[in-house]
Amino acid sequence: MPVLLIGTLDTKGVEFAFVRDRLLQAGVACLVLDAGVLQPPLFTPDVPREQVYAAAGTTLDLVRAAGDRGQAVAAAAKGAAAIAQRLHAEGRLEGVLGLGGSAGTTIATSAMRALPFGLPKIMVSTLASGQVRPYVGVRDVCMFHSVVDLSGLNRISRTVLANAAGAMIGMLQSSHRHQTVVTADRPLVTATMFGVTTPCVEAGRALVEEAGYEVLVFHATGTGGQTMEAFVRDGLIAGVLDVTTTELADELVGGILSAGPDRLTAAALRGVPQVIAPGALDMVNFGPPETVPDRFRDRRFYPHNPTVTLMRTTPEENDHLGKEIAHKASAARGPTEVYVPLGGVSALDREGQPFWHPEADRALFDSLRLWMSPHVRLIELDLHINDPAFSRAMAEGLLKMLRKGKN
Repeated sequence: MPVLLIGTLDTKGVEFAFVRDRLLQAGVACLVLDAGVLQPPLFTPDVPREQVYAAAGTTLDLVRAAGDRGQAVAAAAKGAAAIAQRLHAEGRLEGVLGLGGSAGTTIATSAMRALPFGLPKIMVSTLASGQVRPYVGVRDVCMFHSVVDLSGLNRISRTVLANAAGAMIGMLQSSHRHQTVVTADRPLVTATMFGVTTPCVEAGRALVEEAGYEVLVFHATGTGGQTMEAFVRDGLIAGVLDVTTTELADELVGGILSAGPDRLTAAALRGVPQVIAPGALDMVNFGPPETVPDRFRDRRFYPHNPTVTLMRTTPEENDHLGKEIAHKASAARGPTEVYVPLGGVSALDREGQPFWHPEADRALFDSLRLWMSPHVRLIELDLHINDPAFSRAMAEGLLKMLRKGKN
């Protein structure tokens, strides 16, 4: 099966020919996709640009006539993603490699993000040393810094491009030797964790793994929650131990670790068994103290470390969060249970700790009781979230669902 090379052959043809030839010399088959617009490609691609724009629902002539570079890039990204998905579905794709500046990176990584975990994905980019979250998203995209601009071949670019080709060759050899996550013999369970919920998650993970499952723990930092949701949507996950739903608070209040509005929806939509707790909903995350918006200056804060400032959520915010969890859990198509630790939702939320705020917790718990559908089990325990008994209850609840699903 071939590696798909994605880029603009009118501006990066020389560089693509170099990478293609390195792969071919190593016995790796290649398909070259051209997403250029203006000038003719340097060499004839396997997937011409006309096919790329047709896959995006437009034509090359229309894109050229519009004269809008942003629209052209967006269309090329959409078309490249559609073609990559089709090739993969047909069993004709072994890896993806792209190279370029902002436009080439946008186009190639759109295709990479449309492909499943485990398929080798390498992006040689002038942007790889900066903020790459928009390009990587929740996929295993390897961002490879070009060091110099991709404008012709020189001693630096040759080295970088040769290394990128070598990395792809190595990935392909490795993928032939090892089982992937999809073919592993132990079913996968996901869990969400923060430092302030670590004892709960670690104890729960141990119990679930003892029962024969492999547990993937995601750090609830926004990207972590998004990645977990993506794994669930991809059908890779048997069950969810969603202890730490703190990202919902950042989305509501405006913190820096939001996982977006779709957090806590994938398991519900796919019918995957899930247990949910309001872990770390007592906090919203910001950067250093000076980065906290002025509108929050009168709130209660805790310096987690020099680069992370935590802000206590209010009773009003907790009321909203309880309603959101209840609505999302109540919409689930599969077995769902919500566990409530009446003794506090994080290490900072217990008597004597900085975020102990019984009124705020009460608002959260009352809201869960009020809005939860009767068909969802709401288990209230007079325990702190990090008490071993609470962790055991959640783990055993999930395992019971999973065993029932096997019968």
